[in-house]
Amino acid sequence: MTTLSSIDGKEFRKALGAFATGVTVVTCKGSDGGDVGLTANSFNSVSLNPPMVLWSLGKNSSNLNAFMHSDHFAVHILSVDQENISNQFAKSAIDRFAGVEMERGVADVPLLGGCSARFECRTTYRYEGGDHVIFVGEVVSFQSFGHAPLVFHSGKYGLLLKRFDEASSDPHSNFGDDFLGFLLRRAYFQLMTPLRADVQRRGLNEIHRSILSILSMGDGRNMTEVGRLLELTGHQAGEEHFRDLAMQGLIELRDGEENVHAHFTAAGRNSAIEHMAVGKAAEEDAMQDLDPQEARLLKVLLNRVIRNTRVNLPHALGKEKFWRENNIWGARGSAQS
Repeated sequence: MTTLSSIDGKEFRKALGAFATGVTVVTCKGSDGGDVGLTANSFNSVSLNPPMVLWSLGKNSSNLNAFMHSDHFAVHILSVDQENISNQFAKSAIDRFAGVEMERGVADVPLLGGCSARFECRTTYRYEGGDHVIFVGEVVSFQSFGHAPLVFHSGKYGLLLKRFDEASSDPHSNFGDDFLGFLLRRAYFQLMTPLRADVQRRGLNEIHRSILSILSMGDGRNMTEVGRLLELTGHQAGEEHFRDLAMQGLIELRDGEENVHAHFTAAGRNSAIEHMAVGKAAEEDAMQDLDPQEARLLKVLLNRVIRNTRVNLPHALGKEKFWRENNIWGARGSAQS
């Protein structure tokens, strides 16, 4: 147990960081007529009737005078997409409002757009609390926009994830059902169903589709290289598969120094783009019950799994081997790795 006389400031701050908070930007109109704003995570509710909120500001803040002499302020609960706004309003010696979407509220207080919620307040009390001043405001107007909030925990930004409902899970699941490899394989199979149907509609098969997919990430590869990259999918491409695509007018086969190279035709490029559109529609259908932050988190976690397991992958099959500068998606070539 830590006593008051032995409190270490850094450790105390670390312990406080265990409490997850939202992130806010508080704004007011300065006495000189200028706009004032700063990032704060000390926001909290005080009362429902009358509606009142509070936040605190350090006594050594250069913005303290503005809020001490302002009768109104606004609190903006930042959304998950506003991490850049939080960082911008935490910096000093810059115009914090530069490039920020803004309108005017009560007493001409600046109001930011794109947030999760915002509260316009009349300053009712100011209290000294140690090295901070606590501002209490009566809410005169508020708006809630339904955007997921930005979260701050242990010195880092985070995403708010809904608690997993164990009651909705399968009580009879076993190791096989719960094994990550099985779940990924099942999700992949089901996600790819519309794409397989699109491939069949075009008179192609999975190997044809994989060849076109690899060429879309970098055109003009020789057949040996494409075949080696196809090993990751478990497929083996023969010369006949390239000939099939050439006969359909989707690729051109050109003699190179060491091997025959495959190049997209205009029709092949359009076919690949149309196929990817089918894929994006399938992705949207698959994630229709996920909140935007859940969908984002899913991809972040999957990328971690990929990074953690790539140690066993032959270097020749690394992601950087797939992407080239001449890919058709505008991706950044080998920087994608």
